[in-house]
Amino acid sequence: MLIGVPKEIKNHEYRIGLTPAGVRELVSHGHKVIVEDNGGIGVGLENQHYKTAGAKIVKTAKEIFEKAEMIVKVKEPQPNECKMLQKGQVLFTYLHLAPDPKQAKGLVKSGSVAIAYETVTDEHHGLPLLAPMSEVAGRMSIQAGAHALEKAHGGNGTLLSGVPGVQPANVVVIGGGVVGINAARMAMGMGAHVTILDRSLDRLKEIDMIFGGQITTIFSTAESVEYHVFQADLVIGAVLIPGAAAPKLVTKSMLKSMKRGAVIVDVSIDQGGCFETSRPTTHQEPTYIVDGIVHYCVANMPGAVARTSTFALTNATLPYVVELAEKGYRRALLDSEHFRNGLNVHCGAITHEAVANDLGYDYKPALDVLEAA
Repeated sequence: MLIGVPKEIKNHEYRIGLTPAGVRELVSHGHKVIVEDNGGIGVGLENQHYKTAGAKIVKTAKEIFEKAEMIVKVKEPQPNECKMLQKGQVLFTYLHLAPDPKQAKGLVKSGSVAIAYETVTDEHHGLPLLAPMSEVAGRMSIQAGAHALEKAHGGNGTLLSGVPGVQPANVVVIGGGVVGINAARMAMGMGAHVTILDRSLDRLKEIDMIFGGQITTIFSTAESVEYHVFQADLVIGAVLIPGAAAPKLVTKSMLKSMKRGAVIVDVSIDQGGCFETSRPTTHQEPTYIVDGIVHYCVANMPGAVARTSTFALTNATLPYVVELAEKGYRRALLDSEHFRNGLNVHCGAITHEAVANDLGYDYKPALDVLEAA
């Protein structure tokens, strides 16, 4: 199979879909890889590294989209990339379609086969290709939030750890998944008072056991979310419903009762955000203020630590890329229900139920369209 790796073009996005080690692995299996010129330069991976691993360097993304049987990326295809996709061409990347009807329309129109990292599952009910970036984003959310709390950036001037004689910041994490637990770990390590809310009692018990009672665990209800958000200096939105738009758990009216200069970091923004006032921002302009509350809603947060993120992501995705190349997408997806859950769009049909429901498309089960292909 001929695999293409274009350079990412989203604002301040430096990650790349394959490392030279990944290229070498694919080449050793008899496949060919083309990489866009300087595609990995932002993370210190130069053209020569890819050439040594066996890749061919091409000058433009257009050439990659014209020639490759499978496109491996990091972020969702931008509008001009959607236009370059071909019928039956496999796209393997993060998609986050539920809050992005324009992208969904472009993928449907292209006739491509779009497999989303974020909806591939595993036998433990986890999301193995989302987890690495969730770990990064969870840890970064505290770093970003601490920075935004500084007075010069609109925050209320609270140091997360406090100092002897001065109480630490109150950090509230909504959601106890991979993002939430990594955020809580970082906030606790920096000396903040941390509260984590989740709707799963089993998850709350697990968190309590992991942290030995050093983190306050609260069952999530509308009332408990409201109470703890009002006390918070920093709120981390870490809610995820795989494939679907995130629920709006903090409303605009609630902002008026929050501390002035408190900070919201919405890690759920890729799925539309879990705060009513959230809108996607970029690393170039990461924050804005609504009713005195600082909002940090960068949609590609791990892109700020692009080198770490690239290696963490490709460690997870490479076995799946190899499987797609070895078997072809149809056999690879038919052989694994968990891998099949990643199929979001197939030759003009929406094949993920949550995406179809949120965007108003007819839902075509992935198994049905693959068997009919």
